[in-house]
Amino acid sequence: MRASPETLDTASGRSLPWRGVACALLLAAVTGCSSWGGGSGSGSAKPAPADLGVNVPTLGVRQVWTARIGSVAGLPLAVHTAGPVVTLASADGVLAAIDARTGGDLWRMALGESLSAGVGSDGKSVAVVSRNNALIVVDSGRERWRGALTAQVLTAPLVAGGRVFVLAADRSVAAYDAATGRRLWVLQRPGEPLVLRQAGVLLAVGDTLVAGLSGRLVGIDPDNGSLRWEAPLASARGSNDVERLVELVGRSSRVGDSVCVRSFQATVGAVGCVDTARGVVRWTRAASGAEGVDGDGDAIFGTESNGTVIAWRRSDGTRLWDSDRLKHRKLTAPLLLGRSVVVGDDTGWVHFLSRTDGTPLNRMATDGSGIAAAPTVAADTLVIVTRNGAVGGFRPD
Repeated sequence: MRASPETLDTASGRSLPWRGVACALLLAAVTGCSSWGGGSGSGSAKPAPADLGVNVPTLGVRQVWTARIGSVAGLPLAVHTAGPVVTLASADGVLAAIDARTGGDLWRMALGESLSAGVGSDGKSVAVVSRNNALIVVDSGRERWRGALTAQVLTAPLVAGGRVFVLAADRSVAAYDAATGRRLWVLQRPGEPLVLRQAGVLLAVGDTLVAGLSGRLVGIDPDNGSLRWEAPLASARGSNDVERLVELVGRSSRVGDSVCVRSFQATVGAVGCVDTARGVVRWTRAASGAEGVDGDGDAIFGTESNGTVIAWRRSDGTRLWDSDRLKHRKLTAPLLLGRSVVVGDDTGWVHFLSRTDGTPLNRMATDGSGIAAAPTVAADTLVIVTRNGAVGGFRPD
């Protein structure tokens, strides 16, 4: 299913129920407890999703193809796009590269084991991680190598510069030779007892590897793993492990040297932007959500845990607008696409909102199983993946 903070993992990989642990320890004070339904037996009613009303389309959208990948339930799926190629995976280990222009397979293979993270790619090599903590690299539908990891991985590997970079749940970052699988270096930071069962932040910015480690965005030398800078976006606070949990969650928005991300915390989260050329935080704003952000040079957009959609000015974090039309609909991270902000919800609708003020432009139905991953775009085609594994290509006018 689409990753959501309904479970916590220990650093060793043991899962704990988020609803029961967080809400029992923090009672109703935890932001989002009511949105996620409260603990088992709490008696709290799940908020009703906002009524969508009549769809009055002011933006033309048509579905141009459909495909299937298999169920992605339980997999924090990141869909990778490079030119017209869309690479994705199912929870049970089917990998596929799809032509975004037609929806047809370029290649497809079955790994034969369930996945915990994926997919990462440089357009040629594809990297995923299995639930048995194996890093697996595939080239054009053929397995090239696999190697054992010492910790669980929930973030899609980053494939760049002939290397595969892995961000593990124990807050380590490691680099591997993409051709041979040889480990080149590892950066280990002190780990907290609990981690959010959700993909984190891992991307390349120029010649720097940028990763989210707890509440800090860090810049790493990709050649040797040395730390170049740290930018604290959020700090652990509280009297117990759940209260002190803080994570930077994907997706992130990069424009030049500016990288904007969301930090998730049990009490007070934030959205903020970092100048990666200097390694300094430009601004942060309080925000309560567990999905990443998207944007351009003017604005960034995010979805809160209660379904509110918010736009901030990228330069200084000023709030531009917010919309509660999709309240309590459990939204994905957004995608900025032309004049629209695209989000999926837990009932399978894909919503197109005006980037100017959040007013609805159109909405499209899928198979009703819920949107499983943040929307992506390839070859002028919007790509949507549902929890049951339906893949749809849409073209907005």
